[in-house]
Amino acid sequence: MSKKITSKVTWVGKTDWELKKFHGDEFSTHRGSSYNSYLIKDKKAALIDTVWMPYDKEFVGKLKKEIDLNKIDFIIANHGEVDHSGSLPALMSEIPNTPIYCTANAVKSIKGQYHKDWNFVVVKTGDKLNLGDTELTFIEAPMLHWPDTMFSYLSGENILFSNDGFGQHFATESLFNDTVDQSQLYEEALKYYANILTPFSVMVTKKIKEIMQMNLPIDTICPSHGLIWRENPIEIVKKYLAWADGYKENQISIVYDTMWNSTRKMAEAIACGIEQADKEVTIKLLNSSKFDKTDIITEVFRSKAILVGSPTVNNGYLYSTAGILELIRGMKMKNKYAAAFGSYGWSGESVKMINEELTKAGFTLIDEGFKTLWTPDEDVTEKLREYGRNFAAKLQE
Repeated sequence: MSKKITSKVTWVGKTDWELKKFHGDEFSTHRGSSYNSYLIKDKKAALIDTVWMPYDKEFVGKLKKEIDLNKIDFIIANHGEVDHSGSLPALMSEIPNTPIYCTANAVKSIKGQYHKDWNFVVVKTGDKLNLGDTELTFIEAPMLHWPDTMFSYLSGENILFSNDGFGQHFATESLFNDTVDQSQLYEEALKYYANILTPFSVMVTKKIKEIMQMNLPIDTICPSHGLIWRENPIEIVKKYLAWADGYKENQISIVYDTMWNSTRKMAEAIACGIEQADKEVTIKLLNSSKFDKTDIITEVFRSKAILVGSPTVNNGYLYSTAGILELIRGMKMKNKYAAAFGSYGWSGESVKMINEELTKAGFTLIDEGFKTLWTPDEDVTEKLREYGRNFAAKLQE
């Protein structure tokens, strides 16, 4: 079902209530998502992005109810990833000569995925497209989050079509940010930023400042996933500037895996010590083999410090620990502290190896970590609590 945003702009996307995993199995979408496509009808008509390929026939069929496809003058491809461009083959089979406006890198990515030589028109920052009473201005946004990404700004309506910027995986029929639970909305927006855009935080800050210097009045921000920001849209922009600036809350996350509960007992004892030393800090214990990895990365993003624990297995650490460490490394988070811990039976390399990975990920190590032989007894448990108290104290220095 299409929905009016303004008299000239209509949402013609797809709400996907059943989506639970995105980017393969990389991103959990507990609240579903949407693929937002926008139709602008002025003296000329422009379609901004499409939807994911599984819904291509549905998308084209609904679009025909909104407009004679032959009256679409321009297609704007803000980003070539398949969740945005997936319906292009079905659409272009109907209107094969319609020009597709996109960046030079988007031509490469779209051709590389669909192997079609459509009528591409390459644009760069500052290029404009007149639609009649309104005008589109294109703004390249490389690495937010692909090299081919751009934003499009519609004058007159004062709408920024921000593609993956300012989005969330959040399915809702209400469409607009002021019509949903705000805590849920910002939870999903932060999760989206933490898992998608964190590696590109420097570019996020740079691009926002560039757009601000363009002095474009922005009344609405229309991302490619989730809710449209029509009430106080600059609030999410401020959030992005904060999230991009070495973001951290007063939180410590303890991420661990365990074989026979020895490392779990260590995690709980360290958490107890931290709580004894700092009553204000939020402490979260996250078993990396049981908790959703997207949620774990979100909690790490929130945290001022983390502890990562694993027993030593085959001269290494458990595979769920390896996976989380690899995800953490890829996020390139800044200004965070860390330490490692783990139990062992004979060789005991896991703590040293985890420390090495945390250092590679850009974390500052508090100390060399804590390892113990076999299952901690009461004496070792007290030492772990003391370790937790010292960990919290060092963060307060």
